[in-house]
Amino acid sequence: MVTGASGVLGMAVTRMLLSENFRVVIHDSSVDALNEFVAELGPAAKRDVCYPICFDPSNSEAVTAAVARIDADAWPVYVLINNSGILSNTLVEETSIDEWRNVFAQNVDSAFLLSRALLPAMRKRKWGRIVNTCSLAGKTGGVTTGVAYSTTKGALQTLTFALARESAKDGITVNGIAPAYIRTPTVETYPEDVVDMLLRYIPVSRFCEPEEFAHVVRFLISPMSGFITGEIIDQNGGLHMS
Repeated sequence: MVTGASGVLGMAVTRMLLSENFRVVIHDSSVDALNEFVAELGPAAKRDVCYPICFDPSNSEAVTAAVARIDADAWPVYVLINNSGILSNTLVEETSIDEWRNVFAQNVDSAFLLSRALLPAMRKRKWGRIVNTCSLAGKTGGVTTGVAYSTTKGALQTLTFALARESAKDGITVNGIAPAYIRTPTVETYPEDVVDMLLRYIPVSRFCEPEEFAHVVRFLISPMSGFITGEIIDQNGGLHMS
């Protein structure tokens, strides 16, 4: 299951999974965006391998209902990619409490609720993979992002650690990927001087391609990665090294 599947990273991960012969539940909070992506997938989105579903992943009742639908109409979820989330570039003095809570709901609550809903079945099968889309901002406080976004990504890292420790004994790994400056429509709207500044500071002198993110997902969900859990893999071209 890939949440936020109509975003640039979600699309890349979904295509990778389909190419690897996974059956994929693809989620998005927007019906229009989800339908557009399914149409774009074309023949690859056959009903026996691709199950689109739209719901609010930050709402507990909606998540419970969605998981029940997936169980009834699709197939067991062995792999969960928590990719749903929103960006906020608002600085602290301009961040309202409503924005703060909304960013937390979309970026942290969604991952918690879906993991909580799907973990019991993974435990029963004694196998599972959860990969959370974290961010460089969670490790550095953000370079161009706002306080709410950076804080949620730090919280998502800690959620990754907690779920990994709790689930390891059941054959389930939980890891995160912390990318920075993926080539997306958002990055491409940055002013030219900001782009030039970022490319000067990123040692590899380019932005990350979405397919490179999907490649790390492929590695983490492999059966051969079963001894890796509770890790946040940096993917930032050397912008931050630890």
